Amino acid sequence: MDINKNTNYCDEKIFSDFFINQSKLLNNYIFYKCGNSNLASDIVQDTFLKFWSNCKKVIPGKAKSFLYTIANNLFLNEYAKSKVVLTFKNSKTKNYTNESPEFLLEEKEFGVKLQRAISNLSEAQRVAFLMNTIDGKKYKEIAEILGISVKAVEKRIHKALLNLRSEIESL
Repeated sequence: MDINKNTNYCDEKIFSDFFINQSKLLNNYIFYKCGNSNLASDIVQDTFLKFWSNCKKVIPGKAKSFLYTIANNLFLNEYAKSKVVLTFKNSKTKNYTNESPEFLLEEKEFGVKLQRAISNLSEAQRVAFLMNTIDGKKYKEIAEILGISVKAVEKRIHKALLNLRSEIESL
């Protein structure tokens, strides 16, 4: 999407393109924070409704940051004072395999332990780590979305990796 000084997010076409480009990533971001796909979808819908109702206030070039700020605030309102444990959807398994049943069992057990280890990370570490590994976002992009410095992102991901490594080695 081409963003310039004259971008008007109140224009339905521009808003629609922005929605198409950002909704999946925003949904992933909220899902990483709450671990509930239905809640994430609801928050994303509410975020875009709020974005649309405030479209005149959006500064071109800052729309993405504004969008993520709205989403984060809605999430915080939803989960004030409650700890969240991340759960992942069960991924579809293929109908055939060449691996032994023992290997498949070990793989499944490792996946459960890895999910538990990820859910034990602090929210800040988990969000930065998953945005980098799952969404493939660069540190600079994560920093812009979260409103923190690149060094803070590096520190969060480094600590997440150290925590994961220590938990996985103890398995």
